[in-house]
Amino acid sequence: MPRNAFYAQSGGVTAVINASAAGVIETARRHRAKIGKVLAGRDGILGALTEDLIDTGRESPAAIRALKHTPGGAFGSCRYKLKGVEKGGHEYERLIEVFRAHDIGYFFYNGGNDSADTCLKVSRIAAEMGYPLVAVHVPKTIDNDLPITDCCPGFGSVAKYVATSMREAGCDVASMARTSTKVFVLEVMGRHAGWITAATGLARGRPDEGPHVLLFPEIAFDEAAFLAKVDEAVRRHGYCTIGVSEGLHDKDGRFLSETGLKDAFGHSQLGGVAPFVASLVQAKLKYKYHWAVADYLQRSARHIASKTDLEQSYAVGKAAVELAVAGRSGVMPTIVRVSSRPYRWKIGVARLEDVANVEKKMPRDFITPDGFGITAKCRRYLEPLIAGEAYPPFENGLPDYVRLKNVSVRRKTKTAFKP
Repeated sequence: MPRNAFYAQSGGVTAVINASAAGVIETARRHRAKIGKVLAGRDGILGALTEDLIDTGRESPAAIRALKHTPGGAFGSCRYKLKGVEKGGHEYERLIEVFRAHDIGYFFYNGGNDSADTCLKVSRIAAEMGYPLVAVHVPKTIDNDLPITDCCPGFGSVAKYVATSMREAGCDVASMARTSTKVFVLEVMGRHAGWITAATGLARGRPDEGPHVLLFPEIAFDEAAFLAKVDEAVRRHGYCTIGVSEGLHDKDGRFLSETGLKDAFGHSQLGGVAPFVASLVQAKLKYKYHWAVADYLQRSARHIASKTDLEQSYAVGKAAVELAVAGRSGVMPTIVRVSSRPYRWKIGVARLEDVANVEKKMPRDFITPDGFGITAKCRRYLEPLIAGEAYPPFENGLPDYVRLKNVSVRRKTKTAFKP
């Protein structure tokens, strides 16, 4: 008898995470002999804990297909760390209770580093409890910091967006610099890994174009060296554009934009490094400035998504189901780069033991010796990931995105649960 599957989205969403959802659901529908219903967690793993499960079978093939061009999380996502017995909670056991009630034999968790760890723990606890469950992690993170996989689904589209935004902003600043703004700062996401910051560097097609300065979390901030670099750019080109990671830190490891708040996983809440950097330029160099924070815009910009990213995001969802029906548990499909020019890739597989809680940072040889730019090697790595256009359908001048019905299934457990 076929058993049901559970799919959940985790953490910050991307422009193409729903393409992975489509890959999971459409592939599962082709494996009816092994997989019955595909149930999705409303608002991610919280949906499993509260037994608020969505029956994706109530959605038409056209609606599921339309997920491929719709940003955000179609079923809702969350940042939530499951509590185990050692912390006074029994949430992993609650998960298995709900899975048992709904005969869920397959668990697909779509997320980044922390969710890889959760997926691994769920697979182990299910085994300890004697509950047959195949758990497969579906990779997703705009930060591009998962190990083993060559790139992370979600990153290519962010990279395309920030590189485009930087190039367009550079055109603006260059045209007004003689009498107006001379320095523009764009803050992008990236706590410990500067992949998105590096992507802004793709905007520089000629030596006189920006960004002229990149500030990476891998390189401790040196105020004097930074100011000298900015001043040199303005004197040489008339203006300076800067890309900076939210995770920029000083030589002692302190984030320059730390707010003092923590998220559910204990990570420092960051934000505001762009105005810090910009005000430093004004105070020390007296240049007029503007700054912007890409924030949610960078991860939701489906209108300019990378075709490569879209195809890879769907492929890992499809591969996750194929691995599951083959009995592979505690694993994650990966992107394997076969060649860069021409760009070719294929799907591989990694053990979650090798993925969970491991961050892949920028290699030092991807950053120029002065610490303020990207190397040719980095550019060769990045360029294929932003390649190709995959525009969504438009109606009345705006993208036409799908909204699912998201019909809940009937509760089967007797206990109510409040996270």
